[in-house]
Amino acid sequence: MSSLAADLIYGLKTLSDPVISPDGTRLVYALSWVEGTGGAAETRSRLMLADPGGNGREFTQGNADASPRFSPDGGMLAFLRALQPGEPRQIWVMNAHGGEARQLTGAAKGVQDFAWSPDASRIVYCADTQPPDAPDAPNNPADGPQVAVVNRIRYRHDLQGWRGDAHYHLFVIGLNDTEAAQITDGDWDDYGPVWSPDGSKIAFISGRRDDRDFRALTEAYVVDAQGGPAQCWSEGLYSIGAAAWSPDSRRLAVVGSDDPAGMVLWQGWLYILEPGRQPRRITTDAQRPALGGGPGAARQPEIRWTANPGNGGHITFLGERHGESYIYQTPDSNGETRQLWGGGRLAAALSLDANARRAVVASSSPSAPSELLLINLTDGGDTLVADPNAAFRQSRPAPSLEKFTIHRAGFDIESRLWLPPDFNPAGRYPLILDIHGGPNGAFYDSFVPWQQLLASSGYLVLAVNPRGSSTYGDAFMRAVLDDWGGEDYLDLMAAVDHICQRDYVDPERLGIHGYSYGGYMTAWAIGHTARFAAAVIGAPCANLYTMYGTSDIGVSFGEPQWGGTVMDTPEKLLSRSPITYAANVAAPALLLHGEADARCPIAQSEEYFTALKRLGKTVQLVRFPASNHQFPRAGHPQMRQEYLSRTLAWFQRWLG
Repeated sequence: MSSLAADLIYGLKTLSDPVISPDGTRLVYALSWVEGTGGAAETRSRLMLADPGGNGREFTQGNADASPRFSPDGGMLAFLRALQPGEPRQIWVMNAHGGEARQLTGAAKGVQDFAWSPDASRIVYCADTQPPDAPDAPNNPADGPQVAVVNRIRYRHDLQGWRGDAHYHLFVIGLNDTEAAQITDGDWDDYGPVWSPDGSKIAFISGRRDDRDFRALTEAYVVDAQGGPAQCWSEGLYSIGAAAWSPDSRRLAVVGSDDPAGMVLWQGWLYILEPGRQPRRITTDAQRPALGGGPGAARQPEIRWTANPGNGGHITFLGERHGESYIYQTPDSNGETRQLWGGGRLAAALSLDANARRAVVASSSPSAPSELLLINLTDGGDTLVADPNAAFRQSRPAPSLEKFTIHRAGFDIESRLWLPPDFNPAGRYPLILDIHGGPNGAFYDSFVPWQQLLASSGYLVLAVNPRGSSTYGDAFMRAVLDDWGGEDYLDLMAAVDHICQRDYVDPERLGIHGYSYGGYMTAWAIGHTARFAAAVIGAPCANLYTMYGTSDIGVSFGEPQWGGTVMDTPEKLLSRSPITYAANVAAPALLLHGEADARCPIAQSEEYFTALKRLGKTVQLVRFPASNHQFPRAGHPQMRQEYLSRTLAWFQRWLG
């Protein structure tokens, strides 16, 4: 068996966007892979068709096909296709049993998301709209150099790029139409459309408050399917992440938050909404409902509200708890939320058949990068339908996973320890502390490429979920707000102390790695302790004072996270910035940063690099061209390989 190497990204395939037909007999999903190597490599995706027994075949022949959806009657399949990778995606439709697909939409900037009408005659979709006199983008080479005018704080987005005064709005198109009708407009974004079962209304998510440019707040709205004024149904909630209709089309179930200082992405709950009534919460924070990422990001896992005659209704949804994914069902009135399936893996998508008795999920586990599972929700049993990386995994030894929990300062802190494939407890190993982003992210029971690579290369990899991590409840998540580098840092170091008591850990060979907020904490740690012999710092927040005005979320995210504005708390922002403690750094530091990063702009690494270099520290900055904040997971294949290979090489150089 060969060992894992940084070129693993060329051998791995990914399953995404699975859907199950209404009758539960067919599954369609997107299969992605890397074609070619090096600078010529391209990521491609195609739709696959499978039956519940796992028999599958290619269903489309495009190079960038994704996001399939069966029509409610099961007769048609719609999906998004880009004729070439990187081009705008349009809706294509085809017979669900096969045949030629035809293009339905011609949106200038492409389609972000869509949903079928209940009678399968129309589709509502979300697409970008530009002001009539707006240029495509600043300095578009096709038009020569142009000035770029900025009128609002949210004028760009890390995933979506330059936004200017553009907005996402909703359109409706019939299967036999040549033109779509725009049904929403305004100086805000509308997305996440869901058609009511009676076909008369469309629910969607929008942020229309006067302070929408400063705060990450969203609401649930309902509009007539023909267009017209939209009505807000979520008064009393501060952010909405997803919506689903009741069977009678009178109520909405939403994933929302009533916390004015929080975000539904950090911790949400299921609420029932009905016009004229206060939102009613029906779940606790024992689980976090899983969410997509809005326009340009992952699609929302399905939420299904079903009627049970004589026994009230139930809502089935994908949720997360303690870094593991589950399918839950909760009554729409009073009652306990039941776990139907899950544990031991991360599920990123969910689709249900017409009766919500069968489900399909795309998932990752500690040993499998990407799998498709068919689940019987009656008994909780699951069947492996597709494992495109089976041969890859069988040819390489796999690290093993151990989980442990320590108690510190009022909270249980859970950690995951990856052990090398040939681990021998009588040996002595270097250890690398890996820190997740967020800070309200989390490490899951899943396959993380850099953790797998480092562990397969002979390192112990410690992945801690300190306070602030999601999936451990609201109080745990909120504990990091206005305390970056405080108790969360002490949680991490307590986990390191705990594991260093084991004889097989070499405390003289400790490394540390993190990306985004993990990069912040890596830089913070080496400025506060000399215990680490090497550090790899990915896309850090090194100077909160300057990040406030340069990040695409510096205001909406930074103010609740850091406890105020740059005008109100400049001393606090500097005191919580790793750059302030650059003189204390002893560990050789490698900075890895994408040049197109709008979330944590590359100036953050430039500032930190300059400070360390001026102080005579050992530091190197590696710049990744045309790479945004998501590039280590979703960027150009060559850039992803470089991130892995340079991370491994740095630790091999300084830890042995």
